[in-house]
Amino acid sequence: MKSCLTHLECAWCHETYEADQLINTCPACGKPLLARYDLDAAREAFPRQALAGRPPTLWRYAEMLPVCDPAYRLTLGEGFTPLLKLRHAGESLGLHNLYAKDEELNPTASFKARGLCMAVSRAAELGAKAVAIPTAGNAGSAMAAYASRVGLPAHIFVPQDVPAPFLAEMRALGAEVTLVDGLITDCARYVREGVEAGRWFDVSTLKEPYRVEGKKTMGYELAEQFDWTLPDVIVYPTGGGTGIVGMWKAFDEMERLGWIGAARPRMISVQSTGCAPIVRAFEQGTRTAAPWQEAETIAAGLRAPGAIGDFLILDALRESGGTAIAVPDEEILAAMRELGRLEGIFTAPEAAATLAALPHLVEAGAVQPDERIVLFLTGSGLKYTHLIR
Repeated sequence: MKSCLTHLECAWCHETYEADQLINTCPACGKPLLARYDLDAAREAFPRQALAGRPPTLWRYAEMLPVCDPAYRLTLGEGFTPLLKLRHAGESLGLHNLYAKDEELNPTASFKARGLCMAVSRAAELGAKAVAIPTAGNAGSAMAAYASRVGLPAHIFVPQDVPAPFLAEMRALGAEVTLVDGLITDCARYVREGVEAGRWFDVSTLKEPYRVEGKKTMGYELAEQFDWTLPDVIVYPTGGGTGIVGMWKAFDEMERLGWIGAARPRMISVQSTGCAPIVRAFEQGTRTAAPWQEAETIAAGLRAPGAIGDFLILDALRESGGTAIAVPDEEILAAMRELGRLEGIFTAPEAAATLAALPHLVEAGAVQPDERIVLFLTGSGLKYTHLIR
């Protein structure tokens, strides 16, 4: 299980860099760096049959992940989450093959465990002495867990209105938590200042190369769970959008490995009407998304006014023939209750936004009754109990 990592490449200007260094964004243009692998070697050394008998965690794909020394492959059992058929929710919408990828069963109860597992593992391997992050909640909890696992100090900056369960979780996991009067973009300023002072390494969304590598394993798992075919449609709640970027990367890697064919799902991005920069940019036909002013939504993970990987998200949506849609908070809240009532899943508002989007997608003809559609349920509702009265 040797990593086939070779180098880093800027997603915007395509400059390349050595992978064996602590690095954030591209020094030439400031855009995200992506990990690249020796796919010819991987095709020979890592046939998909090699997965048989491997542990059901994201590390089963170690050859296509960036951590080279197995001693730094931190794990709390993340990945290989259930793929559940939503029979009742599907029937209510006339959809016969509706599924959920239930990411709330990851450590710290969200999909953020995948990305932060990888980012912290690689940062530790490359010699980081401390890590820091701006967060709306779940990412901070995940970073704290893996930093604790490897013994790195964790510094977390969160908006002061973050729900109390997140604060309790981060502090219980040993992190230093700072409340900030503002949005996640304001929190990012404090992280950046600490980086400039040499206090820590920044593991913000797409501001280092490896969170996306953890998130891409969702794409590998989908293919494996669907017996090496992909669904017709993926509906994904989008803040920073690392999951869309990662899965789109995974599909390309798997095709080049000979694991899947050329067919791709239509990627659908879901945001809140209170913060929808990707939806607005998609509708306007631009390749980048202008920052959203006065962002406000009950779904804290969707309250991301801007995304450094905006062009990568928008490229995936357009190349796949997908779309972007925003739904109001009242529909998100109703979908939280509906998913619980129909399917026994108490999910977070960010995840419930995917279900809230479905009636609109059905009405617009963006999804069809017999298509295989996968909703990504990215986190647990147990951290948002204040929304349910």
